[in-house]
Amino acid sequence: MWRNRNVWIIISGEFIAGVGLWIGIIGNLEFMQERVPSDFVKSLILASGILAGIMASPLAGRMIDTYRKKTILLCSGFFRIISVLFMFIALAADSVAWMVVFLIAMQLSAAFYFPALQAAIPLIVKENELLAVNGAHMNAGTLARIAGTAIGGSLLLFLSLPMLYLCSIFAYILLFIFTFFLRIDESPGRAGQKADAKKERGFQEVMPAIKSRPAILMTLIIVLMPLLMIGGFNLIVINISEIYGDPSVKGLVYTTEGISFMLGAYFVKKISARRSPFAILGFFSLLMSLGEILLFFVHFKILLFLSFVLFGFSIGCIFPTAATIFQTKMPKEYHGRFFSFRNMLERIGFQVVLLGTGFLLDTIGLPYMVLIYGSLSLLITVLFSAKLRKTGAKREAGMLRF
Repeated sequence: MWRNRNVWIIISGEFIAGVGLWIGIIGNLEFMQERVPSDFVKSLILASGILAGIMASPLAGRMIDTYRKKTILLCSGFFRIISVLFMFIALAADSVAWMVVFLIAMQLSAAFYFPALQAAIPLIVKENELLAVNGAHMNAGTLARIAGTAIGGSLLLFLSLPMLYLCSIFAYILLFIFTFFLRIDESPGRAGQKADAKKERGFQEVMPAIKSRPAILMTLIIVLMPLLMIGGFNLIVINISEIYGDPSVKGLVYTTEGISFMLGAYFVKKISARRSPFAILGFFSLLMSLGEILLFFVHFKILLFLSFVLFGFSIGCIFPTAATIFQTKMPKEYHGRFFSFRNMLERIGFQVVLLGTGFLLDTIGLPYMVLIYGSLSLLITVLFSAKLRKTGAKREAGMLRF
């Protein structure tokens, strides 16, 4: 696997672009913290971009299944570079409205880029290497998040916000260059494309394919659970730093969760041969729920970081496992539309959770909010396990016992 140049290009590109992304996110948070006092209004601003991504998802799915995935990656990467220019206008005009334009442009780019990337990965590696590649790819993104937040926080001490976004746009340019060197076998037999691909009906054809595959349907449900925390993660981190009156706590939380995620992605690769993917999803969903509930004790620093250790480790096991299930059990001719559909579901979840997090932080506060989120995750995990046994989906996924 490590002799495959495409793997190195994807992982290196993910790290470089991820550093740029998180430097930009630190800039976004700083920009809003100075101009927007309400957590709920912050969530509305962030949700505006997500809504644009949701609306673009059906078109993105059809285009990914119709055209070459490398072409989609290049076009969306170029548009991402252009989108940063809107943030420079926002800074020059001191305008939150221009920041909203920037967020919309970024999310439109992401609506095409990430489903195309997920659909391309099975075309560049063997099926038995998918879990390892998915884990490595996600770890690269997590390392980028740790490095990006650390670098962004440090740069804010002696650089202006425009310089921060200049670093971000430079990273996106490097990713665009890296994408040129990808070699993807997109012949019809390999990519699963059909001769009449341009006549495909989008998500109308994907839904029956999902319903006929219980493993896919169950996994879609379980991977939406982490969104309860991830959807409002930045708002939660800001709130924690305000509780402690210490801005450096933000970096420590990001780092703790990120390192735990990487350890989880490494661990799940070691146990995947001995445990069924559904056993892994069920067990670590339970562990994740407990981590969320533990954040109720946010005023105790040890329990605060233990909560993010459990949460990060659990989603580090859940996400690569789920990605591998999707890539192997969904036919390749549906990959573009399926990953766009999944992307749309996640963005809807993000938007709902983001608005809910902003509202709950303003009304009941962080401890009671995470207690609600953790209890809901726990309930979904129990229902997931019961439904899986009842429908007999374990015959498709393997033994359920962990």
